Amino acid sequence: MFDTKIAIVLRDDLAPWQALNVTAFLTSGIIAQTPDIIGEAYWDRSGNVYNPLSVQPIVILVADQETLRAIHRRSLERQVTSSAYVEEMFSTGHDAANREVFARFSPEDARLVGIALRTDKKIIDKITKGAKMHP
Repeated sequence: MFDTKIAIVLRDDLAPWQALNVTAFLTSGIIAQTPDIIGEAYWDRSGNVYNPLSVQPIVILVADQETLRAIHRRSLERQVTSSAYVEEMFSTGHDAANREVFARFSPEDARLVGIALRTDKKIIDKITKGAKMHP
């Protein structure tokens, strides 16, 4: 049905609130990159309107820090634009602070806690090799 795949890979040691927070932020990055994946608004039987959702499924994976770094490296090698979240962003309170703390790191030293990608299915599968389905 879809030629592309959306994958979010989370570090496997996150607290539940962290995993949910990172997933939400990373998803917003994918949507910002590809706004046409958003469908039409939802309506219930009573006529209440709800926000539109992604028309494409999103797979959530987990990986240890080493595998997450490999996934990050492979995404950069294949020039796949990603959404990324580093551990230090948990201690900031707003977007400008997030970008400032993110800019302090390179792919080699970032303590990445999550990455989201959207590209061709076969490429996503190669990039995310080693990650497992989120339990």
